[in-house]
Amino acid sequence: MRAESDERGRVVVPTAERRVPGGVAEGVTANPERELGSRAPRFIKASRTLHLSWQVGVFVVGLAVVVAGVFMLVLPGPGWLVIFGGMAIWATEFVWAQLVLRWTRRKVTEAAQKALDPKVRRRNIILTTIGLVIIAVLLGIYLWKFGIVMPWKIDQ
Repeated sequence: MRAESDERGRVVVPTAERRVPGGVAEGVTANPERELGSRAPRFIKASRTLHLSWQVGVFVVGLAVVVAGVFMLVLPGPGWLVIFGGMAIWATEFVWAQLVLRWTRRKVTEAAQKALDPKVRRRNIILTTIGLVIIAVLLGIYLWKFGIVMPWKIDQ
């Protein structure tokens, strides 16, 4: 059995090699979360200098993607999607980014489940209907008072 050590000095045994007598990997659940830590190739982890330069490269590429996503928040483009893409790039190498993505994934799942709750859906439909009725009434009052006026002169 091969074992590797990560930067914290802990021995990490790959999941595929941890087997119990029944043949099922130890600790496998219905929702397996990947182990925290670097996902760099083995030959890069073998050299401290190469691994450090790999981490710097991953950080720079992730930073460029996150900055592009921040610009896309005010410019046309999928800003949040690109920001999360940059976080995913960082998560290939940094534990803090992996933890942020796990927390984000958990919150998004909770929000999706809450949005599918029948009471919440009913409330949202009622509030949307009330809002549309208010907008229609205000539009009707505006048209009754001012009528439809074109911003250009067709007669001339």
